[in-house]
Amino acid sequence: MYNTPSELNAAFPPLVRRIETEATIIGNQILKIDHFLNHRIEPVFIAELGRELARRLSAYQPTLILTAEASGIAPGLAVAQALNVPLVFAKKYAPQVESPALSRVIPSPTKGGDTKLVLSQRYIPQGSRVVVIDDFLSNGRTAHALIEMAREAGAEVLGAGFIVEKRFKKGHELMEQLGVPVATLAQIEKLENGKAILAHND
Repeated sequence: MYNTPSELNAAFPPLVRRIETEATIIGNQILKIDHFLNHRIEPVFIAELGRELARRLSAYQPTLILTAEASGIAPGLAVAQALNVPLVFAKKYAPQVESPALSRVIPSPTKGGDTKLVLSQRYIPQGSRVVVIDDFLSNGRTAHALIEMAREAGAEVLGAGFIVEKRFKKGHELMEQLGVPVATLAQIEKLENGKAILAHND
């Protein structure tokens, strides 16, 4: 149903309106919408966002949603519930998992230092049809790590979905290099003068 990049990345008006009117902008890099997405979570709204991402990604017929702790869990669960498939999240806090384990170390530019992501291979069955979900697509490092781990487990990564994309970063380009189609609900062209400049549908 949603096959072209423009369809997969069409601006979702309810989200765009909230970003334009409610987001806090710090400098020209940081967009904060913690009050409804990844600190305080509104169940009805996150479910609406999840259903929309699920509609866009349903053509790939995923059998498993993969995300990372902690801010990916809410949107990941919303998409998984809409598609009625399991959610698996990579652990990054006290990452003890059942063997055999898959892991990646990724730099964390927002927090400084490195972050370790760990998955139990048991929960990514070989041949799984995986879609990666997260709250933001920025540089794409977390998504890249999840894709690598899923592929190492013998799964097929069919797509990736994000609530918000920072288009002035390189994440989308990285996903394309990895051969993974991307769906996003809001695309930030730039942050300037305390405002988020978003892409809109024509």
